[in-house]
Amino acid sequence: MSRCLGLAIFVTAVSMANVDFALCQDTESEPAAVAIEEPAKPSENNIETETGLAAYYHTKFHGRRTANGESFDHNAFTAAHKTLPFGTLVRVINLTNLRSVIVRVNDRGPLQKNRVIDLTRRAASVLGFLARGMTSVKIEILPPNPSTDSLPK
Repeated sequence: MSRCLGLAIFVTAVSMANVDFALCQDTESEPAAVAIEEPAKPSENNIETETGLAAYYHTKFHGRRTANGESFDHNAFTAAHKTLPFGTLVRVINLTNLRSVIVRVNDRGPLQKNRVIDLTRRAASVLGFLARGMTSVKIEILPPNPSTDSLPK
């Protein structure tokens, strides 16, 4: 005699899967709850997200040229990302303490495979991970803002 008795809840470190519940019946028509996972929905306002590890630049890079030609300033709110276009604004959320900061992509990296973004020392300070050097983050790619697109970068 077969019964559908299991209820599965899937939780990740960043988000929860959208789960609806339906009834299933075995051969004797006894109902039981079963989880049916729906496809992931875009986050609020269709913002693209990415999760992984973040670190910050060593102070020795202060004053050196970034990939877009700017002089690196460890007091600015900028970041390195492997693929996002230069000038893209990104909200970085520290998943340990939920602090967040908005940075602008102006460099390429990180070079390490296990990281998704490198930040300036100032951004790392705001996020609260200077002592650890690395933290788990969620990054949200913010949509372009027409009112600020014409401002100098």
